[in-house]
Amino acid sequence: MSRLYRYRLPPWCRQWLYILEKATIPLMIFQLIRTLFFPTTLDVFLLGIFVGAFIAFHLEWI
Repeated sequence: MSRLYRYRLPPWCRQWLYILEKATIPLMIFQLIRTLFFPTTLDVFLLGIFVGAFIAFHLEWI
């Protein structure tokens, strides 16, 4: 269902979606390193958001 949904989006929106999909891994790694050295509530929350977004992209929910 996700693939059909992606093709219904305007081209500029699809491009942003692909950029976000490719940027989740480096952002997640950076946030993991930051969370290991400076563990704050915000860092753990952001890491959870990035992991959730990665899983959603991987399972093609988005």
